[in-house]
Amino acid sequence: MFEAGKRRARRGLGAVAAGLVLVGVAACGGDGQSADDGKGGKASGKPADKPSASANGPAPLTEDRLTAASLTDGERIGAYTASEYALGAPLGDDYTAEPAVCQPLVSLAKGATAFDPVAEVQRKADIPDELLGLTVSVQLRSYTAPDAAGVMKALAAAGRECAGGFTENRALARAKYLKVEPAETPDVGDEARAYRFTLLDVKGTLKLYEYLTVVRSGSTTLSFRAEITGTKDVGGVPDEIIRAQWQKFRSATGEAAKKP
Repeated sequence: MFEAGKRRARRGLGAVAAGLVLVGVAACGGDGQSADDGKGGKASGKPADKPSASANGPAPLTEDRLTAASLTDGERIGAYTASEYALGAPLGDDYTAEPAVCQPLVSLAKGATAFDPVAEVQRKADIPDELLGLTVSVQLRSYTAPDAAGVMKALAAAGRECAGGFTENRALARAKYLKVEPAETPDVGDEARAYRFTLLDVKGTLKLYEYLTVVRSGSTTLSFRAEITGTKDVGGVPDEIIRAQWQKFRSATGEAAKKP
């Protein structure tokens, strides 16, 4: 099994993984789309029921409101079906990066940047009959304004400084990312960033590919990570999944897209 498949199983199926050891630390450099900041990461805690409004904006969305704005268990999106994680979140939220500035490319969970989410909701979308097919992690996180913009700056800094590669630390393995490249962004929200990752398989010979797209709307981020077992390059996060989640979010919160 390829390392991307192991990671997919850990994130999407909640299975226990072991025995894969990828080593290597690569140099950093290059660009995502904009500026500054970033730290190491860990899984998030339960938010307060009624976050207070900031002087710079409205109160962040609560977990209940994020849930109402997220894809629902069993919801169909073309060939894909949305579902909840068996363990509440992808296990990859516990992974860390070396150097730490690259952490936002691995996970935006609590501790990933200087700005922790107030609330978050985790979903995934895949084709149920394809055990080794594409899985997309879909994560909605709300922040105290203007922290969400700070998260996007940290993500941009990671894309810039880690373009030459970095190491992802897992429970029993280390994954070597060879390259981080900008990818096509969707035309929704206040801003969006997208990246294409090239990484190595367990033997250190085959190149695998993953994609990350993050959209910010006000003080909320919508994150999409696409992973597949094998060497196929899927070309990005499926647009229908991004659009379906965006429409659900917009309907539930009243947010407007840049270009309907």
